[in-house]
Amino acid sequence: MLYYAAPMEGFTDRVWRQTHQKWFGAQGAADRYYAPFISPPENRVLIKKKMAELAPEANPGAPVIPQLLAKDGELAAWMIGQLRALGYTEVNLNLGCPAGTVTAKGKGSGMLRDLAKVDAFLNGVFSHAEGPVSVKTRLGVEKPEEFAAILEIYSRYPISELTIHPRVMRQQYRGQADRAAFAAALPRCTMPVCYNGDVTTAAQLHALEEEFPALSGIMVGRGLIADPALFRKARGGAPATKEELRGYLTDLYHGYTELFGSAGCAISRMKGHWFYLIHCFAGAEKLEKQLKKLREPWEYEVVVNQIFTLPLVENN
Repeated sequence: MLYYAAPMEGFTDRVWRQTHQKWFGAQGAADRYYAPFISPPENRVLIKKKMAELAPEANPGAPVIPQLLAKDGELAAWMIGQLRALGYTEVNLNLGCPAGTVTAKGKGSGMLRDLAKVDAFLNGVFSHAEGPVSVKTRLGVEKPEEFAAILEIYSRYPISELTIHPRVMRQQYRGQADRAAFAAALPRCTMPVCYNGDVTTAAQLHALEEEFPALSGIMVGRGLIADPALFRKARGGAPATKEELRGYLTDLYHGYTELFGSAGCAISRMKGHWFYLIHCFAGAEKLEKQLKKLREPWEYEVVVNQIFTLPLVENN
């Protein structure tokens, strides 16, 4: 079964994708890396800075799948054409993002409020775009029972793969993913299906593979940020060593410093990664508090050095 890295704004950018493959790619790379969503410009003029994230030369290694956030099907189809011109094959449509700033505009999982608009959007995409187009979705807006009607619409179109995050929009990322609702929906899906949601250990990956052997893939987001060796462990490899984590985090820090042109901005991005990774280190609670408060590069380097004097949690 294939393992995918989920698109996570502020985490799974090109710096992270390259760094993850460098340190864990021999056995632990994702089979596909889904890039955080981009929105097609309404004037159809591409913004160079935003497109740099998807420049082919900035994304060597395992396949990268661009994700689009849009509500105009024809505009999305135009953007898909632009991405195909860059050499991308599959493009993913985001109908799952639950962020209020997104859903208020009728995008992401906010589109699921009006299934007629979902149908019109997909019709606009598939009437004009060529090649594989996949979709990432939630079960609904308020309750998982909504998914039957949503799936009926999805089934009208040649979706290459449907990634289901078994929560509804109003949950955001709270509560548990609804595995029972996912299990009930899976037999009704006519397209390949990928599972996404609450996967943080190799044991959980294996349990999903055993329970749902027909899945085309399993997508992992926060679990992979918290344990960059997760896929390696799932394939029978070793946990991350302290040396690997040190090199991985150092390269992330330097990569973000170069990308943003500022160590201060890089530190802000690194704090997001450390929010998940700090739990790999035993007894790091006090240093975690210091890490949250610091601002200067020298402070960051001092605290990180202190963190790496701590032992790793067993089977991190």
